[in-house]
Amino acid sequence: MKTIGFIDYYLYEFHANAYPGWVKEICGETGRSYAVARAWAEKAVSPVDGKTNADWVALTGVPVCDTFEEVCEKSDFLVILSPDNPENHLRYAERALSYGKPTYIDKTFAPDLATAKKIFALSEKFGAPIFSTSALRCADELSGMPTDAKSVIATGGGSSFDRYIVHQLEMIVRLMGTDAKRVVALSEGENKILAVDYGNGRSAAINYSAELPFTVCVQRKENEKPVYLSIQSFYFKNLVREILRFFDTGVPYVSKKQTLGLMAIRDACLASQRNPYSFIDVEK
Repeated sequence: MKTIGFIDYYLYEFHANAYPGWVKEICGETGRSYAVARAWAEKAVSPVDGKTNADWVALTGVPVCDTFEEVCEKSDFLVILSPDNPENHLRYAERALSYGKPTYIDKTFAPDLATAKKIFALSEKFGAPIFSTSALRCADELSGMPTDAKSVIATGGGSSFDRYIVHQLEMIVRLMGTDAKRVVALSEGENKILAVDYGNGRSAAINYSAELPFTVCVQRKENEKPVYLSIQSFYFKNLVREILRFFDTGVPYVSKKQTLGLMAIRDACLASQRNPYSFIDVEK
């Protein structure tokens, strides 16, 4: 049995709650032999709802380690979670990646591009393969779609713009690549509208509001009718499949170039939202 260790800010959260069961299900479907065997959390009590490590153990059956070192030393593979607190990822990576083990880092990969570069530098220093993605990249609806689309409109919501914009961006980057030139926010308030200029007549639009579903409308080529895709598939379980495939092979599902490119576009989106109606260049 190959063992997976979780590293989290607090454990009783959706990703840590659900991933162990999906790992078990996928192993049953594919004949793999993996299990989430242990976890560590910086906070024993969730600052969100007061749930404790003991509550998480009762839910998942996975034991909690006393120390960060124990989960890293005893596990074959590592997963850095803290999905709502990406500001923790560099601190955790500084310690976890020193063990040289394949490590998945949950969305959002980092709070900004500069921090993302530091995490990849640690990966290279310690020879620890890593990757990160939003689960939306793994949606069945995107399978077979182009990677060089002419234009994309992506919608979606969530509890906060800075945490959830990664989902729309992951779909856009999956369909258009990372060579965006500049971003402009065209709204203020709770409904966010942003335009991403790729140059040469290529562009993407992001529509964000707390209640919007995840959708994309993709125009592949000039004068071709756009294709509308409502994202309904079980993309989270698809993500766990890709994590296990990464652990099988050591080959990241998403490249360093794509992740850093996405982070650069995200930085420009956040900066433009702070200064609406002004174009912000995407860092290269």
